[in-house]
Amino acid sequence: MASLASAVALPSRLLPAPSPARAAAARVPPRPREDGLSRSQWQLVVAAIVVLHVAGVWALLQVREVQDAVREVAPMFVSLIAPDKPPEPVVVAPPPPKVQPKVVQRPTPVIAAAPTPQPRPEPAFVVPAQIEPPPPVEVAVAPVAQPVAPAPTPPTPPKIIPASAVQYLEPIALDYPRLSRKLGEAGRVMLHVYIGQDGLPKQVDLSQSSKFGRLDDAALAAVRKARFRPPTVNGQLIEGWAYVPIDFELEK
Repeated sequence: MASLASAVALPSRLLPAPSPARAAAARVPPRPREDGLSRSQWQLVVAAIVVLHVAGVWALLQVREVQDAVREVAPMFVSLIAPDKPPEPVVVAPPPPKVQPKVVQRPTPVIAAAPTPQPRPEPAFVVPAQIEPPPPVEVAVAPVAQPVAPAPTPPTPPKIIPASAVQYLEPIALDYPRLSRKLGEAGRVMLHVYIGQDGLPKQVDLSQSSKFGRLDDAALAAVRKARFRPPTVNGQLIEGWAYVPIDFELEK
């Protein structure tokens, strides 16, 4: 546009002279149009056509479906406008370094030792003169008779329960060892049993062995589990030692 304006502003003397053919063509009168419309009428027709097109486009844009299609297609247009310059980064000045306070070391106070107290001089001790006591007066005192301690009672010897007073409440459960049966071991075991007034064996000792350890152990275990009748003598309950024989005999 600037070049066109400058060309129009130039004086006519600077323009080249038109050729004779162009000048002759310019003098020829324009031929009449075939549609019979003048130039102004033709311009009105063109303007009416443009207005009709604009009205048709505006009417189409009022339809909701067309508006949605335009919105979907609108982001596809390329913008030729130069993008805005990105904002310049803000430079934040670093915080000033912290000033470390100077620590002033105070001199350590020197504590003077307390003076050691001097011991006081002890007063002189004067030993008094010893006074001799008067001689003791002898007084005759009658001797006191000391009580005579009673003689200790000798311990009562444990009573011996006669064999006739030893009875079982239930038959004794004697377990004959199988190995002793297989080996043919047999014999009598004599036990020394302390029977209480309740009929229970308080203590069971081996008095005479059967010469077979398995038989001796079986007899001790059986008598420890036995229950005797409470022994009595002259109708009074007693407790004491009794000899209890246990026999192991093989079946013939």
